[in-house]
Amino acid sequence: MTLNSRERVLAALRREEPDRVPYCELGIDRALAQKLMGWGGPISQARNIEANDYRVEEAKAIASRLHLDNISYVLRAPVYAEKHPGKDGRLFYGAGMIKTMADLVTVRLPDPYDDALYAEAAEFVKNKGDYALWFITRVGIFPTMLGMGMEDFSIALYENRPFVEAVLDRYCNWTAAVAERVCQMGFDAFVSTDDMAYKTGPFFSPKIFREVVLPGYRRVAEKVTLPWIIHSDGNILPFLDDLLSLGIAGLHPNEKGAVDILAVTRDYGSRVCLLGNVDLNILTLGTPGDVDEEVRGLIRDVGPGGGYIVTSGNSLAGYVQPENALALSAAVQKYGRYPL
Repeated sequence: MTLNSRERVLAALRREEPDRVPYCELGIDRALAQKLMGWGGPISQARNIEANDYRVEEAKAIASRLHLDNISYVLRAPVYAEKHPGKDGRLFYGAGMIKTMADLVTVRLPDPYDDALYAEAAEFVKNKGDYALWFITRVGIFPTMLGMGMEDFSIALYENRPFVEAVLDRYCNWTAAVAERVCQMGFDAFVSTDDMAYKTGPFFSPKIFREVVLPGYRRVAEKVTLPWIIHSDGNILPFLDDLLSLGIAGLHPNEKGAVDILAVTRDYGSRVCLLGNVDLNILTLGTPGDVDEEVRGLIRDVGPGGGYIVTSGNSLAGYVQPENALALSAAVQKYGRYPL
């Protein structure tokens, strides 16, 4: 039986075997979309990753071009850190701006109870068609670390933990209020994108995670009634069991070089849908043939039995080669049909 995209994604998030392995992306930089779609215009990779990049019809057009099973709407709380342009204008976070309790007065988050905040999101819901519509936000630990600055954040964990908790509470309470609203709107998945790890391991110990970070996640979990996909780059395996205790449905992106997705499949595949992890280095520097082989191997090794969604190893950044993005899409169509 052929499923539509929404049905296919939701089946995978239930760890079931749909008609085909779904293909989804967390995000697609407009610089790449312009090349893929022939939209022309500037190709700077600068973008506000806290805001939505596309109108719903644009998102659907890109999804159609790439045979994606999802489209996404982004609403993240602002990060109070400097932003600096790198190569091709791509923005990177710099020094944090939240240094003392007094600075918390500057942390002005959009009113989560203001209907106007959700007007564009409602347009996405109304016009999503058969795509799985993902709502993308952050819980709050990532903007807390960035806003304080990684060094000051790390020192404050030991010297001034109430300050860390005050900043984190501001973000987590906002996200909980937003989650309660958007989970009633008609989205199909709730996706939080807080990076918490290097490739070698988490930014902080499992003890700190459980004492400082997890309580905010639990407050948000009380409001999330949709399948919840958690994203973090790096190796978060030391506290993955804690995240699973929240009832999450999906884990993204299982970053290559940080975790072994085959080992994660073996140890956790019966408890959570795995998303990932087509190598960004191959998508950037490889050939379409390299991409085809990469996707074929992932579907062969992770796809059997369901509970797997192909994605890039993070998102389709502006520096990804357009022909490789198309090769990724084509490979899912070629190799992803169940039974594998």
